[in-house]
Amino acid sequence: MRLALLLFKYFPYGGLQRDFLSLARELQDRGCHCRVYCLEWQGEPLDGVELRTVPVRALSNHRRYQRYVQWVHSDLAADPVDGVIGFNKVPGLDVYFAADPCFVEKAGERGWWYRRSARFRHFAAWERAVFGAGSDTRVLLISESQRDSFQRHYQTPPERMYLLPPGVAPARRAPEDAPQRRRAKRDALGVKEGELVLLSVGSGFITKGLDRTIQALADIREQQPSVEIRLLVAGQDKPRRFVRQARRLGVADGVHFLGGREDVTDLMLAADLLVHPARSEAAGIVLLESLVAGLPVVVSDVCGYAHYVKAARGGLVLPSPFSQEQLNRAIMRNIDGVFRADCRESALLYARLTDLYSMHSVGADLMVQFVRERMARDGV
Repeated sequence: MRLALLLFKYFPYGGLQRDFLSLARELQDRGCHCRVYCLEWQGEPLDGVELRTVPVRALSNHRRYQRYVQWVHSDLAADPVDGVIGFNKVPGLDVYFAADPCFVEKAGERGWWYRRSARFRHFAAWERAVFGAGSDTRVLLISESQRDSFQRHYQTPPERMYLLPPGVAPARRAPEDAPQRRRAKRDALGVKEGELVLLSVGSGFITKGLDRTIQALADIREQQPSVEIRLLVAGQDKPRRFVRQARRLGVADGVHFLGGREDVTDLMLAADLLVHPARSEAAGIVLLESLVAGLPVVVSDVCGYAHYVKAARGGLVLPSPFSQEQLNRAIMRNIDGVFRADCRESALLYARLTDLYSMHSVGADLMVQFVRERMARDGV
């Protein structure tokens, strides 16, 4: 089976990009030939995957995406495949992997002026092309909250949407030598004995609420001057505005920007608390990676996977609307080592008893199934 995989941009540390990589490998394991259409590719090419970089430019992103789709459709007409899988919302898909929240619902939080912009009209139209009544695209969802949002705005038939289990890589689980790796990583980072280490993981610092976490660090240092505390930030994004914020608040010495990392598991073993007060998050795989590593979590309830934190009793979930004071109190609750130990043990037990791992194998099976069904309907 020949499949086209459509992804605007690939870089090694994004959550969507990691899901794309895992699904591409699963599809290859099922004998599929994968042809990837990408505007930008950072990192090493994937073994056995045919990469076609789309050579289009434009002054705005939405106009560039329009030219991308035009180029891809023209290329597919000249060199057809059996099915088209999308990792971004574009017209003409057989299957869409829904890593992002509902655009129209999220845009409703902005002013009327934005909803009249060309950018809004573009993305709303393309979302409708996937979820609207005139589409037959099958959708793979990663959280229950997505289903509610898309059905509320598009009345998408439930038979076109399928909820996937989570997809934590088993390698993220706490290893047998976790205590030794924790000590080694803390030593390498220069962490003092008894120092509380907060961790923020994720590209897209604004969306992940990094400014809220830096503010909390400053507030806690002021309110609890005897507590030694630092924040590690792992993720691929531009840190300039957050560096300025840390300097303005007097905590620049306690905020360490580590960039995109391959050693996230060791960072989670070294840290004492994952802080993730996101403004928007369809799922949030980092939350589950923290649970299976035994790292307590503080997370906002807008994240699709926040309910797993509550079910695992692996941390604290902040209610909406967001309150900086509530975030501060939740972090200060984790100064208590006994509380953190209870969260850790509960999370590790939950990770042993719950399927948090099979998203990509199930997703690849469904992709192949849906393409075969469409080919049968078309008499191919």
